[in-house]
Amino acid sequence: MSMKPSLQLRVGTQLTMTPQLQQAIQLLQLSTLDLRQEIQQALEANPMLELEEPYAEQDVVEAPEDDWASDIPEELALDSDWSDTYQDAGGGSEEAPDFERNAAGTSLHDHLLWQLAMGQFDERERALGECLIDAINDDGYLVGPLDELAASLREQRGDSVSTADLEHVLMRLQQFDPTGVGARDLRECLLLQLGSLDDDTPLLPQAKRLVRQFLEALAGNDRRLLKRRLRLEDSELDTVIALIRTLDPRPGQAFDNSRHDYVIPDLVAKLTRDGWRIELNAEALPRLRIQPDYAALIKRADKSDDNTFLRQHLQEARWLLKSLSSRNDTLLRVGREIMSRQVAFLERGEEAMKPLILADIARSVDMHESTISRVTTQKFIHTPRGVFELKYFFSSQVGGQRGDGDSYSSTAIRARLKKLIGEESPRKPLSDSKLVELLAQSDICVARRTVAKYREAMGIPSSSERKRLS
Repeated sequence: MSMKPSLQLRVGTQLTMTPQLQQAIQLLQLSTLDLRQEIQQALEANPMLELEEPYAEQDVVEAPEDDWASDIPEELALDSDWSDTYQDAGGGSEEAPDFERNAAGTSLHDHLLWQLAMGQFDERERALGECLIDAINDDGYLVGPLDELAASLREQRGDSVSTADLEHVLMRLQQFDPTGVGARDLRECLLLQLGSLDDDTPLLPQAKRLVRQFLEALAGNDRRLLKRRLRLEDSELDTVIALIRTLDPRPGQAFDNSRHDYVIPDLVAKLTRDGWRIELNAEALPRLRIQPDYAALIKRADKSDDNTFLRQHLQEARWLLKSLSSRNDTLLRVGREIMSRQVAFLERGEEAMKPLILADIARSVDMHESTISRVTTQKFIHTPRGVFELKYFFSSQVGGQRGDGDSYSSTAIRARLKKLIGEESPRKPLSDSKLVELLAQSDICVARRTVAKYREAMGIPSSSERKRLS
């Protein structure tokens, strides 16, 4: 039976999740404003959480360790603890910068094209990728069979595009952020998301088998069949279903090109005597802690309903704190790596922007490219030059080489073109061919059509139109 994305499964993102890094991954993809809302919901739902007052005692009374807590590792691949993550962020007596600004949301289509441009694809793969992305709807699903798309491309391009060619590129697009994008049906979408989880996620094989073979039974709430076919006890089936409910059946819906939000930078770039320093923005998120009075009430080996209730919420609270710490540690590591490569931008502006792709940062911090995309989307850094989304600092390599061997980025070339046009004589505007010559004098070798494309992308009219307008 064909499964459509509209299958009536109550699936959604929530903070109460299986004790795995999936929670940290979900928190990582949220903007600061969205994460603030999630934290507020957690504060309202979990009595074990409370806001840490500026001068609150640092010693928190923890519940005794027991088997229930054995699933929670002391570290989630962290370099710092939650308690000191914000310790020196925004420190000093200097006046705090104005952090908030207005920003438009990014469409799913643009987000996917950006990842394609910043990925390691050859020219033909990139062309096929653009065609596939054009066929992905707002929910994140690929519309239409691959064989029909291949036939259409052969007719339009006169190219020998096969279904296998498209399948190969689609498999790579399905590794993009958001996880699950490019799926052809709900089953594939959920399997892609399950496939991104750690192999040691509890009952992960059973969850995959349920989605692969028994999704209709789950939609019909046929627990008897599910328990029998998957050989699960009631509690195990509950865990499997809870895991599936953390998945997103419409991964593309998180992107909305019409949305306007006030953004609050996650990171701050400061120039110190020792060079540029990248810190977490202390004002970005509220600081949380375990409620000490409730934690002290938990008794070891007490099976009462009240004690079980408190222990469950304490476990969820501990996971949230560790997941938030993991999110901020990852964000800080990635942000520092990016800005270490774009120091020239901080000092001299767009014209000094270096080429940078997702794979460069992924290799340096030992993460997947889709994770880097997730970390840099809707995450902002406040710099002396303004507030920028982290993905802004990625730019493909274009043109020739500088004398010192460094390549120019497309962003730097755009900035150079804008400067040249801004300094031209209104009575004798620079033609695209003349701009090519001027760029070549700086060892930037680009085609005239590239200059025209960049000029049009910046909304700058042609030289003849600029002369008429002057």
